[in-house]
Amino acid sequence: MLVTLNIQNFALIEEAQLNFQSGLTVITGETGSGKSILLGALNLILGERADYGVIRDKEAKTFVEASFLIKGFGLEDFFNQNDLDFADETVIRREITAQGKSRAFVNDTPVQLTVLKELSEKLVHIHSQHHTLELKNPQFQLDLLDVLADNTVLRQTFKKTFLDWKKINQTLVQKRAIFAKLLQDADYNRFQWEELNQLSLDAEDYQSLENELASFEKMEDLKAAFASTNFLISEENGISDRLSVLKSNLEKVQHLNPSLKSLSERVVASLIELRDIAEEAELQLENLESNPQRQIELTEKIDVYNRALRKHQVNNQSELLEIFQTLSETQSSTDELENEIEKLAKQVEKLDSEVQKLASELHKNRVENAPKVSKQLVTVLDELKLVDTKIIFDLSMSTKMDENGNSSLSLLFSPNPGIAPKPIEKAASGGELSRFMLALQLLLSAKKQLPTLLFDEIDTGVSGEVAQKIGVVLQKMGAQMQVMAITHLPQVAGKGMNHWKVQKVNAKGSTLTEVIELNQNQRIEEIARLMSGENINEAALQNAKALMN
Repeated sequence: MLVTLNIQNFALIEEAQLNFQSGLTVITGETGSGKSILLGALNLILGERADYGVIRDKEAKTFVEASFLIKGFGLEDFFNQNDLDFADETVIRREITAQGKSRAFVNDTPVQLTVLKELSEKLVHIHSQHHTLELKNPQFQLDLLDVLADNTVLRQTFKKTFLDWKKINQTLVQKRAIFAKLLQDADYNRFQWEELNQLSLDAEDYQSLENELASFEKMEDLKAAFASTNFLISEENGISDRLSVLKSNLEKVQHLNPSLKSLSERVVASLIELRDIAEEAELQLENLESNPQRQIELTEKIDVYNRALRKHQVNNQSELLEIFQTLSETQSSTDELENEIEKLAKQVEKLDSEVQKLASELHKNRVENAPKVSKQLVTVLDELKLVDTKIIFDLSMSTKMDENGNSSLSLLFSPNPGIAPKPIEKAASGGELSRFMLALQLLLSAKKQLPTLLFDEIDTGVSGEVAQKIGVVLQKMGAQMQVMAITHLPQVAGKGMNHWKVQKVNAKGSTLTEVIELNQNQRIEEIARLMSGENINEAALQNAKALMN
């Protein structure tokens, strides 16, 4: 249950500290007093996106903090899975700064909004007019029937089996499509594989072969280069002879100056290097041989290689080798894939049988229990002054299967005798939908442990004795769980065990919203105000006491 709600610097609320009790708590206030602001603050705790326009004082941060008693709600696994510290009294906090930063904490540990939303939805549920519209949704109708008919466990078993079947079946379809494509492409893939296999990509170095071919194609240029090098150095009166003359001349006079000796030594070194170059050029020239047959073989091989590059739209031998390896794997994986498909098909067949069996059982339970649920709802609606109401869960078995089974449902409703039941979205008024939803919440609260439930003007569109009955039902729910109700009706407010009032005040030159807890006398005055307006008379006070019993 919600224990405390602390709000600071939020819209018109400068600071508010609310301490809640179990049972039914009512919240009243004039239109425009700020009840929606209170809901907005609570929605931050529920993980809604932050609206930075709610920051009252831009120099300070907005702060909303709520503490919950969660012992017995079975949330320990959730805390473990999200690395949160579990505590019987858990504190949730949201902070918003004017700089555009929003932070959320659970027991002082920062959390993502998705985690906060998942947790808070297990703790607080705000019921508004929007949720009443859910009654028109066939999915919602089926959900509530299963809860009230005690089908939850069976439905969960069916859903898990169905999703397993769906997942494996999808995998099977994908594998079969791949296998069919493999078979379709098998001959072509084999042809491509053989083409690439002849290239011996893992053994040949085609870059070296291209270099060798380039050498053959430039043979005459190479011969001329080596011959010219040898000739210019070794010819009569060539570079070598001239350096020899220079060497002899320097040796005759090198004793005259140290620099001449150094020059002489350098000439000797150059002469040795040049003669070595000439010998190397001569040797290379002798080794150069024309090999027309080898050149033809290289040309053919390189042409086949280049055609493969263009065909497969790749740039080098490494990329071409990857394609060859993929084709090789494809050749060997066909048999393995066929065996895998066979195993998946057996699993799908087995799960399909289980799904059909569970779906039939689930539909049968729904059909058998639907009249009982209808009777329970009619009983509660009688208390809410919807006498002679007819409710029919019109079920039929559909050929379409989903995670909820194969039941097709239409919730039929008739509020008056002599009128044939019609789909509830066509037959019920807003006030009737609100009372129907309230009846559902009452029955649901007896079936499972619900979080704190806040009704935002569930009594809209009703008055008089109907309002009195709504108050009684809310009071009855409050005996089983924590219930809060924002209301304008004295009949509902009078049934609360606890009473908070939202009001506007002028302070510090500005308008503020404050939330105050009313004592017994203040409650009498507030309920009297709801009946007679600002001019409270003795009759209104007495009527207020009567409503409060």
